[in-house]
Amino acid sequence: MSQKPGLPKGMRDFGPKQMAKRNFIFNTIRGVFQNYGFMPLETPAMENLSVLTGKYGDEGDRLLYKVLNSGDFLSKVNGNDLNQGQGVVLPKIAEKGLKYDLTVPFARYVVMNQHDLPLPFKRYQVQPVWRADRPQKGRYREFYQCDADVVGTTSLICEAEIVMMIRDVFARLGITDYTIKINHRKILRGITEIIGAQDKETPFLVAIDKLDKIGIEGVKLELSKKGLPQQAIDQAVNIMDLKGSSREKLGELGQLLQESGAGIEGVKEMKEVLSIVEAFDLADDHVQLDVTLARGLSYYTGTIFEVKINNVDMGSVSGGGRYDDLTGVFGMPGLSGVGFSFGVDRLYDVMEELTLFPGDALEGTQALIVHFDESSRLYGLRVLKALRDSGIASEIYPDLAKPKKQFGYADKKGIPHVVVIGSEEMESGLLTLRNMRSGEENKLGIQAIVERLGKGK
Repeated sequence: MSQKPGLPKGMRDFGPKQMAKRNFIFNTIRGVFQNYGFMPLETPAMENLSVLTGKYGDEGDRLLYKVLNSGDFLSKVNGNDLNQGQGVVLPKIAEKGLKYDLTVPFARYVVMNQHDLPLPFKRYQVQPVWRADRPQKGRYREFYQCDADVVGTTSLICEAEIVMMIRDVFARLGITDYTIKINHRKILRGITEIIGAQDKETPFLVAIDKLDKIGIEGVKLELSKKGLPQQAIDQAVNIMDLKGSSREKLGELGQLLQESGAGIEGVKEMKEVLSIVEAFDLADDHVQLDVTLARGLSYYTGTIFEVKINNVDMGSVSGGGRYDDLTGVFGMPGLSGVGFSFGVDRLYDVMEELTLFPGDALEGTQALIVHFDESSRLYGLRVLKALRDSGIASEIYPDLAKPKKQFGYADKKGIPHVVVIGSEEMESGLLTLRNMRSGEENKLGIQAIVERLGKGK
């Protein structure tokens, strides 16, 4: 009995039409990254687990896909190991894992190639990552990220340029209603210091990061479970509920956090980032200081970003932040960096919902050669070469088939033009060019067809 094929949950196929749309997004993002001086880089799908673990927090570690060792992967495991649990068994059966994001492998690359890289080093990556998450709308187990990072500088110009790149990408994609949320890890640290919970900074950040999922009451309950007294929780919630513009919120935070050195430094850096954005003659109408923004990944130390498309039922489509010592765990301390990532799969879903894909971005083959017999098919090969030599994407129907079938192929594939070649066309040298959308037909020579299709007519 034949087996019915299927896909693992959270994994997807992408057909030609979907790929055309995805490539439109990829090419748009690559174009902006390159315009800002970023260079391309790729890292392997698999990394050593020693590289990946401990970089994303406890929850991130649980979502890592582990790859079983090849061969008899249980050969090093005994009954006593099994009784002691996965913490003992895992290192013996799995040494590698699929990458969870692009930032940690990038940090590993920088350390391994530190003597050959110009600093600051600006790189971008467009590759898939994998997370053993529960699949749901906008959340997949395999998805692409488009990362851009700068390492080797603490300049806040880099943070401001991230804001600008997000704006540029959205402008090219036609997305107009969005919010770039920014915050600073030192502001959050300042809050924990002011409320007397500096020893619980990590659980505080983890709880705050779940705000969109569990709401403020859920966050309060989680903080209470982590041992924070009710007075501290209420004080933290009041600080995070500040109203007004980004500048007004920073003014109030400067007063509320004046007893915290970290908090004051975070406020100062946020003000500078906004000033640099303004220096580029850009208003901050899309930029919003959000004191509840935490970003769960443990390696962030400074400015953090998250981008939400408004009026669309979707999570964030971009995020990132400053990390002061990500390479330190690989033996290269003190190298600061900042970066962010676009989630292409979520951007795709948003653009589909808002019908933002331009029609010309989805076009592939521009012309199909339709023939009637063996001799007209051979003649068509010369026409095909002329079209392709002129940069016009074209193809010939490969089989000897009735014209109706060939026209049906062009229609199903969405090919906008057909070039019909019969005995009359071969004798006169004037070929029939049909516009499949309007039905208009013209008798033209090969050069005239090339010129017309080359002009997009």
